[in-house]
Amino acid sequence: MSNSHPTELIQPLQQHNQQHLLDSWDELNPSEREALVTQIAAVDFAEIERLLAETGTASAAEQPEARARRATRPRNLVRLPNSPQEIAEHREAARQGEQLLADGKVGIILVAGGQGSRLGFDHPKGMFPIGPVSDNTLFQLLIEQAVARSRRARVTIPYYVMTSDATHEETVSFFEQHNDFGLDETAVRFFRQGNMPAVDAATGRLLLAAPGRLALSPDGHGGMLAALQQEQLFDDMRERGVEFLFYHQVDNSTAVVCDPVFLGLHAAHGSEMSIKVVAKRSAEERMGVVVDVDGKTQIIEYSDMPAEVAAMTDDAGDLLHWAGSTAIHVFNRELLERLAGGEHALPFHKAHKQVEFIDHDGQLQQPDKPNAYKFERFIFDALTQARKALVLEADRAAEFSPVKNAAGADSPETARRDMIALHAGWLRRAGATFPEGAAVEISPLFALDADELNDKIPAGTEFGREIHLHE
Repeated sequence: MSNSHPTELIQPLQQHNQQHLLDSWDELNPSEREALVTQIAAVDFAEIERLLAETGTASAAEQPEARARRATRPRNLVRLPNSPQEIAEHREAARQGEQLLADGKVGIILVAGGQGSRLGFDHPKGMFPIGPVSDNTLFQLLIEQAVARSRRARVTIPYYVMTSDATHEETVSFFEQHNDFGLDETAVRFFRQGNMPAVDAATGRLLLAAPGRLALSPDGHGGMLAALQQEQLFDDMRERGVEFLFYHQVDNSTAVVCDPVFLGLHAAHGSEMSIKVVAKRSAEERMGVVVDVDGKTQIIEYSDMPAEVAAMTDDAGDLLHWAGSTAIHVFNRELLERLAGGEHALPFHKAHKQVEFIDHDGQLQQPDKPNAYKFERFIFDALTQARKALVLEADRAAEFSPVKNAAGADSPETARRDMIALHAGWLRRAGATFPEGAAVEISPLFALDADELNDKIPAGTEFGREIHLHE
């Protein structure tokens, strides 16, 4: 590349008032220039201008707080089974889900683009050691469920791992080091979510993180659709015969991967997108809430839910908006393809954030208040586009224990505690005995659930204070 400015970029940058992006051109080496040109070429400046123009123009009826005040409980909701009929329906759904798996119609999407920064862990979050006895990582605990499901169904379940620029190389290397944790190597496909530039809120100009480098951030879990399309993974799914995608995030340590009940209910109800929810601990818990607004199932983020609305109760004194999102979904592949681009593409959300940037003199500026807009797509926005959406209540103690904070709620300590309690319960149900306070961990490769464990552990089996049942 020559020392002169790249002529193919000058006119579009001037047209959109972004020519400052080339201010440091003369100080950049050839590889830095090439990287900058690649970054700039990937920006849709017209789209950025459109998104900025939408800022603050929504009518009051479209504001999230206004939607929250119109919200009702989801109509298409399946609660935890209590009656004999409900238990029988769940059993039939499990049978149907097992059949979908055996027929090769199910794939898995694992969202693993986040770093473990909030945990004080400078690696992809999936590499965080969480096993209460084994110290196995989140990746291993979740992927071994997929391996066990594949064995039970006697089929290879395709496994799509969404990474980010920050986690991609290390994640791929980690999988290679561990031989894909037992997955069929032909089943594993990695793909990176995209990025969006941060834009100065006052001027509309793109910010630079360093000379010759845009301030970029991941485009949200909703960016998954464009990334799947770009990597031609929808084609891969069709070729494999995948019709349904089980979607979950890497930080939920007790997620039931490819839950047959969930898959079966999704199919039986003719749903295009289904979501698992758990009962919120309190009105103040910071969880997105699944509701219906104007007849459409959707999620209202906790930050958009007015406190007085979050605290509303029904005649029995229970929370009206109790259904907290677990970010566990089942999608029809055709829905995701329909929303991957064009007029049906998921909308971008704007967030006013503090963003470090390099100023005109090349000095790093660290604002003490929000100075820029970031743009993200959210996968849960697909709910409003689904022709039918199903909401399934899950047992929180058995299926939802996220690892988000270094200490306190939703931390490694609580995740390990929840895993121990869950697996200890399985052992007691099987008739085993062990000391009070024992550390218990059961690998999915040994038993996927309490019923499978019951078949493997003779009643009356005695264990010590540390129990790790594994293959």
